[in-house]
Amino acid sequence: MRAKKGKKEKSHWLKKFIIVAIFIAFIGVVINLAPNYIRKNTKGKISVIINNNDVTESMKLDAFIENDIIYISTKDIANFFDEDVFYDNKYDQIITSSETKLAILPIGKNEISINGSKIKISGAATKKDGELYVPFSEMENVYHVEVDYQKESNILTIDSLDREQKNANASKNISIKYKPTIFSKTLDKVEQGKSIIVIEELESGWNKVRTSLGYIGYTKDIANVYTLRENMEPTKQIEGKVSIAWDYYTSAVPNRTGTTIKGINVVSPSFAELVNLGKGELNVKIGEKGKEYIQWAHDNGYKVWPMISNACSPDIQDTTTEILQDYKLREKLINNIVNLVLTYQLDGINIDFEYMKISNKDMFSQFIIELAPRLRDYGKVLSVDVTAPDGSEDWSECYNRNKLGKVADYLIFMAYDQYGNASKEAGTTAGADWVELNLNKFIDREEVAPSKIILGMPLYTRLWKESGSNLSSEVVLMKSIDSTLPADVERKWDDSKKQYYVEYQKSGKTYKMWLEEETSIKAKFALMKQYNLAGAAYWQKDFETSNFWNVVAEEIK
Repeated sequence: MRAKKGKKEKSHWLKKFIIVAIFIAFIGVVINLAPNYIRKNTKGKISVIINNNDVTESMKLDAFIENDIIYISTKDIANFFDEDVFYDNKYDQIITSSETKLAILPIGKNEISINGSKIKISGAATKKDGELYVPFSEMENVYHVEVDYQKESNILTIDSLDREQKNANASKNISIKYKPTIFSKTLDKVEQGKSIIVIEELESGWNKVRTSLGYIGYTKDIANVYTLRENMEPTKQIEGKVSIAWDYYTSAVPNRTGTTIKGINVVSPSFAELVNLGKGELNVKIGEKGKEYIQWAHDNGYKVWPMISNACSPDIQDTTTEILQDYKLREKLINNIVNLVLTYQLDGINIDFEYMKISNKDMFSQFIIELAPRLRDYGKVLSVDVTAPDGSEDWSECYNRNKLGKVADYLIFMAYDQYGNASKEAGTTAGADWVELNLNKFIDREEVAPSKIILGMPLYTRLWKESGSNLSSEVVLMKSIDSTLPADVERKWDDSKKQYYVEYQKSGKTYKMWLEEETSIKAKFALMKQYNLAGAAYWQKDFETSNFWNVVAEEIK
């Protein structure tokens, strides 16, 4: 009897062992196929959700809360919101920006300046363990976001207000799962009728959602899906190709009353330039005649983006340097530019800073970074003139075209002078092959989007004179080419440059010219179309032939 009983007990325990083993194996399979736990190394940290993406593990430094203010490091600001956030060592302040806001935060002061207006805030930009932090919860208006921190879940959610957001209601009391399966762990529970953010509707019938506590998970049980917020697409001031006539003058504003310029939609008169040693002051050349010019332009449907230059001269290098290297002088100049735009109801501006020291490369970019949101806040356009990528330090290497192309609305490639006054050999002003070579540098090497590039075209050329080893040249306007050249000179086509070339002898000297006229201009328009550029600009008004604007009108469309 005892032997039989012992066998029964062993059999009973064996069955239990097998059942437990099978259950453990089943649990293991479930965990592997649909994890019931979250494998994250974020214990004790504030979880950060940006636009419905959990970025906690991607944060370079932990967010923290002090006196109910949420702080995020400038390293993470650079990663997620403003790659150009900048610490100004001279004035011990953080400079950060968005599309339409420029914010200045002095370290240790409960204040912020937004687009020039100083505001008291509850927190202050601070240094902690050698790192810089901004009071992020005080900066919703700067980055155009909605910030919410849930103490119960220790989750911080940040939503961009220009992105689409869909909401729904729980169709019953529901459990939010970590994975789209009933076997997965429950993250949160939502009562019937409560609102929930819909991130994605899956084909399987599951929905990826976010709860009011900030948890991101899955459920099948939602109803009444509706769009709370639409995607906000930026509007362009000009639809289609931009076509700019630079209207340069030194003293008297051109009188264009009663005239039109075919094929253009923007004029860029030389309204202002830096005052030498003026610490950010502008020499404004508008007056009553300028007001009439603006009225004429607007009456004809042209936008006015006046040129603001540094006199385009090496003589003003020190003034340019002084302003670019000092935030307060940059601010003064920017305020003067904004006031000019608003006072005269201008539509944008064209920054034309040339002959800058290479040491100003980054600070010129910083100037544009600080200027762009100030203008964009009023719906104004910022275009920046730049030269071909390869050349001398103060002519070509002083521009960060990649950065400028990201920040400005347009980069205008001044596609001239391929061979200029200082050249040691005669050559063309702007051969099509050279223009195309440099467009490829802009797009491939500098990574400037073609949709940001406006191709600047010269309405002039040079007549070169060779006498033995001596070489000189003089500028010849497009409209003066025919009257400058001998009537019987042969014009030979250069297919690589897409230009006519002439060479002749006179008084023992050799004269050479590569012509800029309708055919060469059409070749440049062909490049504009081939590379799908933003448009074209023409230097300068009144250099052209009588038929030139008809060519522009035909080609630009």
